[in-house]
Amino acid sequence: MPHSISVLYIYAADLWSVQQTSAHQLTSYCLSLAVSTHEPTMSYISELDVSLDKNEEKNLKMRGFDVIDGNLNEGAGGCASHLWSKHGPLAITKVQVSFNEEMANGLIKAGYKKINKDLNAGVGGSPLYLWYSQGSGEFDTPIVDINVTTDSANEAQKFGFGWERVTCDLNRGVCGNWIHLWLKREKETYICDVTATDSFGSDIDLFKNGYIRLDEDTNRGARGASVFIWYRQTTDPEKAVKEIQVSVKADQYLEYQQQNYDPVVVDLKKGTGGNQVFLWYKKEGSSPMKAIGLLLNKDAFEEYPKAGFKLVKRNLNEGNSGWVEHLYFYQ
Repeated sequence: MPHSISVLYIYAADLWSVQQTSAHQLTSYCLSLAVSTHEPTMSYISELDVSLDKNEEKNLKMRGFDVIDGNLNEGAGGCASHLWSKHGPLAITKVQVSFNEEMANGLIKAGYKKINKDLNAGVGGSPLYLWYSQGSGEFDTPIVDINVTTDSANEAQKFGFGWERVTCDLNRGVCGNWIHLWLKREKETYICDVTATDSFGSDIDLFKNGYIRLDEDTNRGARGASVFIWYRQTTDPEKAVKEIQVSVKADQYLEYQQQNYDPVVVDLKKGTGGNQVFLWYKKEGSSPMKAIGLLLNKDAFEEYPKAGFKLVKRNLNEGNSGWVEHLYFYQ
């Protein structure tokens, strides 16, 4: 018997002893109390899908999905595509993006579900897919809402309302607006671990161990190795990373080492020549880190600091032909 029902029986039994109510009446009374005091089941984002045409939109509506505002092809031409969500008791906890087969392999082996709709269909560019996972481990926090932005204006303000940005531009590789997914979780989360990879061999282990990949190559356009930054989340601010730095010169490497920062021992510019670039972090401090990401949209370079972000001023691709990329974090 559930604990709440047991308590109701004890409470009702007192009434019975006073009023000499029948056993049948006692049971009915307890059940009525149980129904009236039953707490509603929490509803999470439990399924995601994408529509690429009107017929798919109708089908998703019939299946109980809700459309999320924002054309995923905004500014790129072609037919409008939309993200759809469905609520349920089993929560999605991770959302990832792939834009090549190597990125997809680890997701497949880690049990992620692929939304088999190419977001670049009809507009050129490499095939781009969304994936999600319904984890329940230490580093999984349920997603309760999802949003799409199709313009960088006021984008940074969303972090202050508890939204988390999915790094990859969903118009990646094509002309068009900067499109990003935003996630809101059941509880406030903090960055507790940071790492990086310069190949895809360890992806499956990182995904299975609760890491989230920043789905943008730090060497984008620089013809080097495929380098990605990863992080894990916690709901405990005491376990959070408090500071992050980037070294692009040997003297900076020594400086952060002397300041007791921990290095992420992967060169973020591997294969491009020139100085090595390393990520550093420490957990000592008073301000837990809530978000970390890569910023490639030049229109946002000034807006993010105005909204309270710390933008690492050093371009990760300084000295090569790659995209201008800045690491940001929010506390």
